Amino acid sequence: MKCRICRHGETRPGSATVPLERDGRKIVSREVAAKACENCGEALPDEAVIVALLKQAEQVVAAGVEIDVRRFAVAA
Repeated sequence: MKCRICRHGETRPGSATVPLERDGRKIVSREVAAKACENCGEALPDEAVIVALLKQAEQVVAAGVEIDVRRFAVAA
């Protein structure tokens, strides 16, 4: 599939690090499944992964955590 960002490279399965920030709190998820462009390097997770990331981030914020770094895993 052509990259939606640069429109030149092909995307391949890979992973990415996704930083999120809300109200001064930082959550970094590593090894997030994504399709990475071989040309520009941009990595785009699919919609289901993004939904899971945001759900985990909401839980972290609700728990009062200020900084969180974790290896991403979709909850079963």
